Amino acid sequence: MLEYEKSGELKTKSIDLLNLSPSTEVNALVEEIQKAEPLITASRSEQVKLLIQRLQDKLRQHSNHTFYLFKVLRAHILPLTNVALNKSGSCFITGSYDRTCKLWDTASGEELHTLEGHRNVVYAIAFNNPYGDKIATGSFDKTCKLWSVETGKCYHTFRGHTAEIVCLSFNPQSTLVATGSMDTTAKLWDIQSGEEVFTLRGHSAEIISLSFNTSGDRIVTGSFDHTVAVWEADTGRKVYTLIGHCAEISSALFNWDCSLILTGSMDKTCMLWDASNGKCVATLTGHDDEILDSCFDYTGKLIATASADGTARVFSAATRKCLTKLEGHEGEISKISFNPQGNRLLTGSADETARIWDAQTGQCLQVLEGHTDEIFSCAFNYKGDIIITGMGERNT
Repeated sequence: MLEYEKSGELKTKSIDLLNLSPSTEVNALVEEIQKAEPLITASRSEQVKLLIQRLQDKLRQHSNHTFYLFKVLRAHILPLTNVALNKSGSCFITGSYDRTCKLWDTASGEELHTLEGHRNVVYAIAFNNPYGDKIATGSFDKTCKLWSVETGKCYHTFRGHTAEIVCLSFNPQSTLVATGSMDTTAKLWDIQSGEEVFTLRGHSAEIISLSFNTSGDRIVTGSFDHTVAVWEADTGRKVYTLIGHCAEISSALFNWDCSLILTGSMDKTCMLWDASNGKCVATLTGHDDEILDSCFDYTGKLIATASADGTARVFSAATRKCLTKLEGHEGEISKISFNPQGNRLLTGSADETARIWDAQTGQCLQVLEGHTDEIFSCAFNYKGDIIITGMGERNT
């Protein structure tokens, strides 16, 4: 992501490095980037080379990483709702039915802050990654709060929803927070001023999934009304309604280059949509029960789906074919994610385990045991060398 100043205003622009591999010839790649991107001048070429070499080093790391149980935190007095890591994995947050969100130091397990102020369950939580200096919490008390990571103080309380907030997301520039609610609307909030920017109206049932694309100019919302909507972030205008699923939506997200939208549904299918025109380009079938989660890898070439049938699948985004099936869990899989390198998958299940899988072969490489209840949330950090898992009791 490039940052530059234009007319006194800070702008960002992304550079496509989706095909970067450890064997990519760096000098040739930098020459290509300079030809395509006038912002990269000759004086910056060495800096770009160093950045690409560092990315290659990351791609080489952790390909055969084995995880071990590092900490068990009895985090809250009531069950957890969600967990999330900051980009580096140096700290993480937990949301709970006890009406609080807690910030933790990953290395020591020390509680850094308890974020108090909500009057009901804290359900949706997020860092403003990659910056990691703010936290947003969405609650059943119908409000969203914005907090300082450093001090634990509340910057703003966003009021306006008329029912529970169940999903939220920062835009990549960390200037907006979007919230989705059981009141059938989503809202955009200005981080600086604390004011509501837009209300996104158009769904006829609860919004339970919401995310920005990587450029931050579009938002996708998934609803219990069986539809997905795409919105302009700078106007609040609805661009498309994606109609095709015949049951509630469980997930909706863009791929990295913003060309595709992936939606998962309780109708046992995922659908791929062309983000430029809202047309369905493929329906991914094969599961015998509801799709509970779905995701792209970081390049957008692979798709993973997790189902209540206890299996996960990996599909090619290009051919739309199923490449491998992940079998071994003894309960529904509620969460799935790729590591940053794209060669491993993490799944969390109602069978009280998380598992690491080879994304190419579907082989289970490691079973992460120790929980005594359903795992509902799990994630890699940016390097892919730390995993956090949360279960329905009080443990992380």
